[in-house]
Amino acid sequence: MPKLMLAAGLLLLGATAAQADPYPWCAQYGGRSGATNCYFMTIQQCRAAISGLGGFCRRNAFYDGRPVRTPEDAYGVRRPRYRDDWNRY
Repeated sequence: MPKLMLAAGLLLLGATAAQADPYPWCAQYGGRSGATNCYFMTIQQCRAAISGLGGFCRRNAFYDGRPVRTPEDAYGVRRPRYRDDWNRY
């Protein structure tokens, strides 16, 4: 029992917050039981991907319209300046 509790605790510590998918379109290949690919920014990209293969495009149910934030986007975070940066401008 203690091993099970330890394993459950480690899983909870490793869990991260869920994020929405940044791609609004999914390609569903070969009907309902086929593969799914949700990496399309436009419906035209999705349609080009399924062209000749069969399937259909659908809206991504996990897309919420908000931009995905990364740690680099945080306020006040700056890229360190290097000596070569002074010669660029």
